[in-house]
Amino acid sequence: MGAEVTLCDMRAMVLQAARTPLREAELPDPEPEAGQVLLDVHACAVCRTDLHIVDGELDRPKLPLVPGHQIVGRVVAGGERFSAGDRVGVPWLGWTDGECRYCRSGRENLCDHARFTGYDIDGGYAERTVADERFCFPIPDGYPDLQAGPLLCAGLIGYRALQMAGDAERLGLYGFGAAAHIITQVALHEGRRVFAFTRAEDSESQAFARELGAEWAGDAMGPAPEELDAAIIFAPVGALVPAALRVTAKGGSVVCAGIHMSDIPSFPYELLWGERVLRSVANLTRDDGERFMRLAPEVPVRTQVEAFPLERANEALEHLRSGRIRGAAAIIPGQSSNGGSQ
Repeated sequence: MGAEVTLCDMRAMVLQAARTPLREAELPDPEPEAGQVLLDVHACAVCRTDLHIVDGELDRPKLPLVPGHQIVGRVVAGGERFSAGDRVGVPWLGWTDGECRYCRSGRENLCDHARFTGYDIDGGYAERTVADERFCFPIPDGYPDLQAGPLLCAGLIGYRALQMAGDAERLGLYGFGAAAHIITQVALHEGRRVFAFTRAEDSESQAFARELGAEWAGDAMGPAPEELDAAIIFAPVGALVPAALRVTAKGGSVVCAGIHMSDIPSFPYELLWGERVLRSVANLTRDDGERFMRLAPEVPVRTQVEAFPLERANEALEHLRSGRIRGAAAIIPGQSSNGGSQ
């Protein structure tokens, strides 16, 4: 067990009800239970899932709730797997029962009783948090806190989606945000060709994709320069499903990587015919995390992250909602609005 710490109040951004702004609050420091670690939060990357929770599209969060599930912090106390001072990451998957048929068959991401960080469990939009140490990952050396945050969901879920795409050489990425800017780098490292699909008018994201090595970037609803072997849809837009199927070759896969998506419009069977596969990705496993954390430094994955102090978390969410984030965004609890440390 780690050394005892004196508990006091901490700052946090709290969701009281869906479709309302987060409010800044002083909360008691969380106390680690058996098997948990207490963390000083150094950074918490912002995820579109946070938006789905705040906007009421994922409708069963615990309330009040501290959002945030891409947490980078240092261990203060508790636990046996890590020691005080260790730097660890906390992902979306926060707990599983370990006993259901999914857990026993290596599919803990599908556990019916799973609990998720920043949804069922208070997350990282706070100065401190607790986490089940079994579901934490050591952060690879060479990644500053800010740059490490997006690896913990954008990277992990993107990596799982990439595996679902099989050995596709011609890979389409629909929506070019935090996950796509990471997975482009991984895909190119693996020798794939990357095509980026965005809103027609989003010239900035298209330019960003080309900077990272995509050989083409253009309108998601328009024609592709050539057939795709697989497509990964990161944007939560159901209309992209038939659009992606339309440009995917026979035998190819379309992978929906988000936890929430608007309704998929009806489409003719001929778009699916030809042994095309349409599938979703749900959550992650600890094995995904361990493999990706080994791979990221080998690529090496470089993340572009815009930092926001804790009290500007609502602004970070709004920037994400409106597409004004280039790469990823992260909350830095120890940074004040004037850019200094507190």
